[in-house]
Amino acid sequence: MASVLLENICKSFVPGKPVLDHLFLDVKPGELFFLLGPSGCGKSTLLRILAGLEKQDSGTVKFDGVEISSLPPEKRQAAMMFQNYALWPHLTVFENIAFGLRIRGKKGSVLKDEVMSALEAVQLADCAERRIPSLSGGQQQRVALARALAVRPAVLLLDEPLSNLDARLRDTMRGEIVRICREREQSAIYVTHDRQEALSMADRMAVLQAGKVSQCGTPRQLYELPANRFIGEFLGDINFIDGKITDGKLLTSFGNFPLAGNSGGAVSGAIRPERIKFVSGDCNGAFEAEIIRETFLGDSGEWICRAGETVLAVKEMAPPPRRIGEKVFLAFEPGSLLAMK
Repeated sequence: MASVLLENICKSFVPGKPVLDHLFLDVKPGELFFLLGPSGCGKSTLLRILAGLEKQDSGTVKFDGVEISSLPPEKRQAAMMFQNYALWPHLTVFENIAFGLRIRGKKGSVLKDEVMSALEAVQLADCAERRIPSLSGGQQQRVALARALAVRPAVLLLDEPLSNLDARLRDTMRGEIVRICREREQSAIYVTHDRQEALSMADRMAVLQAGKVSQCGTPRQLYELPANRFIGEFLGDINFIDGKITDGKLLTSFGNFPLAGNSGGAVSGAIRPERIKFVSGDCNGAFEAEIIRETFLGDSGEWICRAGETVLAVKEMAPPPRRIGEKVFLAFEPGSLLAMK
């Protein structure tokens, strides 16, 4: 369990085109920390810098306050789990996991105990003598995780580890990774572009944009209080409502509404679709809208409604039947319409 501090990290592969641009990041001991962002934002490069597989152009990397930028990968007390798992198909599961331990001088009963401890953590103790091609995709993913855990790293680095699994296996392994990290109090930095993965698993997360941290905080903080339009859209569906902003209110074609947050510099209001509710016409703050489209998702549904000159998405659990063209009334709680830059 270790803290991680990155200060003023810069990295370019092409002169004048920074991949990481004076980036700062602080990860607490035992934290499951996510780096989230679109392709090309620098998140995998940052992970490789932490692992020692890339060298930053400038800036410092510290584990528990100790500068480790000059250390080779094998001396950093970090273990990386790759997207493609990088397992050796000609070796048994046991030998795949033992490889890193042997490099560190482990042998005999100590080696065996540590391999089996890692396999038990991922619930694969009965697969020790099987070869990799005989395993399912989910089992191979667990072996790769066990190999990284076996060396007892101070920091576990995970580079989109679930991207090759089907939806059901991804859901299962999300819970397993969280369980293992909690049980071992394992500091871990996890790279993904999957917002659901980050929101459902992270203690804290940072959204990267063009090589910089755009916002950092808990999943709830970033989802409910995004710092800007990019983060609001990247973390989920969101409505942007244009109008005139004056005295902390948004004046629109279908009503006037108070804005939450600092409205200075704001250019619109923003609200998540699930924050808008179907109500009766006499409900306080209700406004009229017309249903123009429906997307039925089984346990939930999304309605596209037109209110005045604005088109709004509304999400609803267990949606009742409604007609296209039907007139309805909508409302949202005070404080749920955010001032957005």
